[in-house]
Amino acid sequence: MSTHAFRMQLKPGVIDEYRRRHDEIWPELAETISAAGIYDYSIFLDEETLALFAVLKLRDDNTRDALPHQPVMRRWWDHMAELMVVEPDNKPVEWPLVPLFHLA
Repeated sequence: MSTHAFRMQLKPGVIDEYRRRHDEIWPELAETISAAGIYDYSIFLDEETLALFAVLKLRDDNTRDALPHQPVMRRWWDHMAELMVVEPDNKPVEWPLVPLFHLA
């Protein structure tokens, strides 16, 4: 098991819509994420900067790198692109976060 954390960026004025879309996450997407070995996935918001901080746990046999090739993932990115800073293919831009401390 490993933990992965990264930052993403919301556009102004879309917090409520971002939250609503995640509250209504598509069951097929949730299943695809779980099947890829991702669990305990959280996204936090810094309301001052609109930065999103994602933290997820990965099983040792995860296939996270294959998610960009999943049609449901591509549809989700398209669905969310208007709300976030994205790459040309609508994948959210991710800035990795460096782990500095962990207390278990």
